[in-house]
Amino acid sequence: MNTRQDGGSNRLDDAARAGWLYYVAGNTQDQIAATLGISRQTAQRLVSLAVSEGLIKVRVDHPIANCLDLAARLRSRFALDLVEVVPSDPNSSSTTIGIAEAAAAEIERRLRSPTPIVMAIGTGRTLKAAIEQLPPMECPQHKVVSLTGNISPDGSAAFYNVIFTMADRVKARSFPMPLPVIASSPEEREMLLNQPMIQPTLALAAEADVTFIGIGDLGPKAPLYEDGFISESELKALQKAGGIAEIVGWVFDREGRMIEGITNDRVSSASLPSREKSLVIALAMGERKLPGILAAANRRLINGLITDERTAAALLASV
Repeated sequence: MNTRQDGGSNRLDDAARAGWLYYVAGNTQDQIAATLGISRQTAQRLVSLAVSEGLIKVRVDHPIANCLDLAARLRSRFALDLVEVVPSDPNSSSTTIGIAEAAAAEIERRLRSPTPIVMAIGTGRTLKAAIEQLPPMECPQHKVVSLTGNISPDGSAAFYNVIFTMADRVKARSFPMPLPVIASSPEEREMLLNQPMIQPTLALAAEADVTFIGIGDLGPKAPLYEDGFISESELKALQKAGGIAEIVGWVFDREGRMIEGITNDRVSSASLPSREKSLVIALAMGERKLPGILAAANRRLINGLITDERTAAALLASV
């Protein structure tokens, strides 16, 4: 058995042999050392060299590999701080399946931290589905604050406001926004937001370490319209003004700019926390939400995204 030198003109040849033995033949580093007549430490260095010199191309043969690649490309293209892409189900038209589970895992991971955090929560179907996936937890060190009102136009509790469900599941201090989602006038909104009991909640929302929100489309089946928060005439007015999507009631256009007037001057929601100081994660997937996701990412209304493969690929193809 020939003893090979760690260096010289044969170094890349040795690295290629070591890389093949390790990645293709499945040998251990001890077995490689015995086969090539070198030390285990040299075998380890040669395997590392094979990778660093591009002699070995590793391909993960699993659907999740494409998700990881899409996530990396989205993170780079939109300068996002967090991206998770889940596999798409070709037989499903759901806009929650997969991302609700992924969002629940991310929320749970952050709530497991012993260090106290402030978590802000939006509203919507996807977020509700995610919260319902959370296991029972004891998190008295954390604060969970709602970004939006929890009162429907008829005075009932807003169905997709999740603050109370979440507080019950994770046993954290919760701070609801006891307001209508959209006030009847700009004057009423101003009066409501200036109430002494509301001001601390708004201040807490602005300090959130991490925020989870949904993105609602502004098409014919816009959640704001279907849930009774805006009228058909208001929906058409928002569409005519260029509105394509909304986050906690705030409607924006294809450039991510907020629509002036109409319903935006009556929204009782808190402003989104600063993306420079905190993480604002959108949970959104599907063709109807694509323009809103694209606008929110381009305008940096968000700096985190949990979505699926099809939506991720469409986002990258749109730019």
